[in-house]
Amino acid sequence: MRAAPTILHLDMDAFYASAEQASKPSLRGKPVVVGGLGMRGVVATASYEARRLGVHSAMPMAQARRLAPNAAYLVPRFSLYRTVSDQVMELLGRLSPLVEPLSLDEAFVDLEAGGVADDSVSARRVGEQLRAVIRGVTGLSGSVGLAGSKMLAKIASEEAKPNGLLLIEPGTERELLAPMSVRTLPGVGPATGDHLRRAGMTVVHDLAEAGEAELVRLLGKAHGVGLYRMALGYDDRPVVAERDAKSVSVEDTFDVDLHDRVRVRTEVERLADRCVQRLRGAGRSGRTVVLKVRRYDFSTLTRSETLRGPTDDPTVVREAAARLLEAVDTTGGVRLLGVGVTGLADFTQEDLFAQAADARQAAHEKEAAHEQQAAGEPGAEGATVPDGRASAAEEETEGGSTVPLSARRWQAGHDVRHEVHGHGWVQGSGVGRVTVRFEEPGMPPGRVRTFRIDDPELRPADPLPLVRDPVDYSSWPASLPKSLSGPMVPSEGAESSP
Repeated sequence: MRAAPTILHLDMDAFYASAEQASKPSLRGKPVVVGGLGMRGVVATASYEARRLGVHSAMPMAQARRLAPNAAYLVPRFSLYRTVSDQVMELLGRLSPLVEPLSLDEAFVDLEAGGVADDSVSARRVGEQLRAVIRGVTGLSGSVGLAGSKMLAKIASEEAKPNGLLLIEPGTERELLAPMSVRTLPGVGPATGDHLRRAGMTVVHDLAEAGEAELVRLLGKAHGVGLYRMALGYDDRPVVAERDAKSVSVEDTFDVDLHDRVRVRTEVERLADRCVQRLRGAGRSGRTVVLKVRRYDFSTLTRSETLRGPTDDPTVVREAAARLLEAVDTTGGVRLLGVGVTGLADFTQEDLFAQAADARQAAHEKEAAHEQQAAGEPGAEGATVPDGRASAAEEETEGGSTVPLSARRWQAGHDVRHEVHGHGWVQGSGVGRVTVRFEEPGMPPGRVRTFRIDDPELRPADPLPLVRDPVDYSSWPASLPKSLSGPMVPSEGAESSP
């Protein structure tokens, strides 16, 4: 435990929903829910306006719609969230070489290791500056917790939400924790919390009073000892800069159970390709392929196959996942599929057989495309129509695959661009129509228009930056004054201290 509150925990406020509100002027101050929009979709995050109506993350989307029928329901835009996350993490990296990201919107920072804080005054100053700079660069707010340990810093940031700062002075930990619910402590979930409640322990003070022996009796040695130490405010875990991923995986839940065995295999192969994309994006390879199948009755089966060596070859992963699927009974239907790779490494063991298969497939596709082009067949790769523009029946590339214009899917919340009306986002689609609101970050709410889903003038687009003219903080943190004032400090939220 440190004698100064030099461990900082940053947690961006309702990150996905806040990014959507900043991106879409018409949604500011309104309830926004981000997540899967199908019948089995789950809420990823909800704006504070939606939370006041009872919506929260991990809630089934159907329940959220009953609680907040007038909210905006959007599909996540992870490319935007990753871009903003990279901006935030870059700012944290200027404070210290020890930054431990927990997710896209959350991280620990060791301020002492960065030499920017060594006592309460300097730590609070850095926390204030960080919140102001994040607002200036991303347009979003974040809550900051400062304490002498990671556990307390995370608790402090949660107590400071939204858009606040809480510093826990060393020596006040037990006093602050005592009245809090036992669920506040890390590792105390619903089951453990209910077990403790039946034993008469509902707040942290009860745990400290019960003593280590009683908690060991109730929860076992490892959990009991750890929980007792946390109840006293003890946590000596260091901030770790590199948190090495142990696996890479993707999964999808389907609105309707899949019964067609061919469709199930197709979905597994698609997931395998997405998994390899993530694997390559992280610059890694893996040795073990894992298949996850959740059946109609919610029973979940996991199968794995270990390869001769680590690979990032999509053909190898696809074929391994397909072999694993052959050993799984999907009779009755499948509601979820997942493909993952474990045993990660920083090198690959080349698979000559897979390379040869890929080369044959690529050569075959190229030859077929040339034959189509030579024959002048419509829709052939590289073929053109007389006026040089795509016809309504021609295929176009979307997200790496080709689909007919008439079969395009417009997901709620995703970006589009119209040749006449400019940039906008999808409000909804159905019965052959798509409704778009044309507006940009930092502008007044825009107008709504409806088009055919195969309108050739309407195209998917990349997200726009949330801040049109960001302030230059390239010399931060050295250039900022010791006390911030004026427009540099976010106007909402307040600081507090126990």
